[in-house]
Amino acid sequence: AVCIAVIAKENYPLYIRSTPTENELKFHYMVHTSLDVVDEKISAKGKALVDQRELYLGLLYPTEDYKVYGYVTNSKVKFVMVVDSSNTALRDNEIRSMFRKLHNSYTDVMCNPFYNPGDRIQSRAFDTMVTSMMVQVY
Repeated sequence: AVCIAVIAKENYPLYIRSTPTENELKFHYMVHTSLDVVDEKISAKGKALVDQRELYLGLLYPTEDYKVYGYVTNSKVKFVMVVDSSNTALRDNEIRSMFRKLHNSYTDVMCNPFYNPGDRIQSRAFDTMVTSMMVQVY
């Protein structure tokens, strides 16, 4: 992954990390534009009789250079992952397991008694896990 973001229920970023830091603004833009697609998919799921426990949204939209994937928790916190399009080795189930790992780590952050829900995530353990996920993809 080249960018991993955790977005609050109210659509403001709790955590954004991108690898090539010179393109950081571009990734912030991609993450925020993907939120419309996330909202669209959530409302479509509500109308259809689809399994409500399915948190993985799949491919939100592809661009020329990147693919954007989404995941929503039960508390409506959104995880967005931007992956390089040239990385064809990455399968859907691998991305799904990466989101599951991210969700578990996010849950650990939430269980910290010193973390106020809604604040930016500044956990060193969470940051280390995200960094390892970004390195693992390459």
